[in-house]
Order: sequence, then C-alpha cells, then structure tokens
Amino acid sequence: MDRYRAPALDKGLDILEVLADQARGLTRSEIVKELGLSPSQIYRMLERLVARGYVTRDEGGDRYALTMKLFLLATRHPPLRRLVAQAQPLMDEFARDIRQSCHLVVPEGGAGIIVAQASPQGHWEFRARIGGRLDLFATGSGLTLLAFQHPERVAETLGQWGIADAEARLSQLADHLRAVRTQGARIEPSAQLVGVTDISVPVPGHGGEAIAALTCAYIEHPGEAGEEGRARALAALKTLAAQI
Repeated sequence: MDRYRAPALDKGLDILEVLADQARGLTRSEIVKELGLSPSQIYRMLERLVARGYVTRDEGGDRYALTMKLFLLATRHPPLRRLVAQAQPLMDEFARDIRQSCHLVVPEGGAGIIVAQASPQGHWEFRARIGGRLDLFATGSGLTLLAFQHPERVAETLGQWGIADAEARLSQLADHLRAVRTQGARIEPSAQLVGVTDISVPVPGHGGEAIAALTCAYIEHPGEAGEEGRARALAALKTLAAQI
C-alpha cells in the first residue's frame, strides 16, 4: 500500500476526515493541531479544497467546514442511487404497515453504512441515522451481511471490503453465522439498545450473496403479542428484501 504514497493527496484527505467529525468546523490552527502538521503544509491544501467546493470558509473568518459536495458525490453513485430509489418506497410501506422502523445497510470501507431508513407514522419514531457506520462483527446488519456470503469466497470478499484478518475474525463467529444462514435471518436482542430486538435479513444479489442487509429494530408496542408481532415483521422484511 505505502509503495504508491501521494503525500499531498493524503493531507487533503486527512483534512476532509478531521472536518467530518466537527459540526461547527475548525480554525486553521485547530486543524494544524489535530493533524500534527505545520501551518504551511495545511494552508495551500485548505485553499485548494475551498476553491474546489469541498470545504467552506466563514466570511471574514478563519473557520473551515465541509460543504455538501462529498454527500452529493456519494449519492450520485449509480448503483447506490438505484438501490436506494428502489428500496425507499418499499421500506416506507413496511414501516407504515408493520408500525416499525427499518434501515438498509451496505458494506463499505470495512464497515456497514446505513444508506436508507424508514420510520412509522405517528407522533414518535425510532430511527437509524443515514450515513451511520456499523461494526460488521457486532451488529445485526453486519453479521447478516457476513453470514450470507459464499463460504469459499467470504475471506476474499471481506478483503475487498477493507477488512484485515478476515479469516481469524470469521472463525470466532463460525457457529453463529452458520445458524443465521440456516434460519435465513438473524433475530437477536440488540447489543446497542435494551428492549429492542434486531431482525435482519439479507438482500441477495444476482449470485445469491448478500449485497445489503435490511434490519428492523423491533420495539414491542403495548397490547401486542411479542412473538406474533416479530414473526409478522420478519415475514414482511423477507418479502421486502426479495422485492428489492
């Protein structure tokens, strides 16, 4: 990887990444401190990022923040745009009929990325944040993506997703992933929220492997029979995945 380093490009990407974590942006001196670089190394790169529209600078100030350009570029990516365009109305229908939220997750950069979500109608909602990054090895969506890869190619696939040590990490989860494949879905208490049951199903691609995962963070409503409600949500989620 380091044989083909491009230091200037690395600095620009470092600036974008550090600004992505700051809702109010950073001053140039704060960026210098965060990255451990000299002001002269940062100044030119910031000016080019401003000129290209990736970063904005406060009028008359020295505070820099990301623009919407990266978001717009990401949503222009044709495969993702087609997937979300096809999934969103179906997800909205699921949320309305089942009275539960759901979200769609795709693998990218060693994590699961939430690319779409739908919430039920009403005066309250529970929702996953679009753009949120999920641990593939510790969330329902991530484990479902892992479970529904071809066993003989899964380590190679995870390498393409940006995951190092794939075989060692998969071996620790082999029994669980096998059980998920056998069941055709993953239904487990959420590891992040008490009282929530994660119901996750794969969205299969042309080869049968999961290209995405659909997850309903199931919350039991008063007066509902939990088992019956979860079974209804699971059936509807499987139908939704097949339609996508």
